Amino acid sequence: MLFAALIDYTTDTSKIAETRPKHREYLKGLLDSGHIAVSGPFLDDRGGLLVYAAETLEETESMIRNDPFAQAGVFVSWTIRPWKVVMSNPELF
Repeated sequence: MLFAALIDYTTDTSKIAETRPKHREYLKGLLDSGHIAVSGPFLDDRGGLLVYAAETLEETESMIRNDPFAQAGVFVSWTIRPWKVVMSNPELF
């Protein structure tokens, strides 16, 4: 099942920049293991959208809480909702 997470970041841009390499390394591991469908920050760097592949909402919540961004306080809040793809354009990715 897919879960879309809309995540808000701290306004501390230095904390974001400092933690981003570890965050991306963590996400790469989730991508390689089939647990991330798509991810990326909003252009204003005040949050991001991540679509997780997981069995349950709780599993998704755990992946978010284990993210270096969450552990460093970059993630300040998030909303997770079950999500399904109806249409997509792979050329846009």
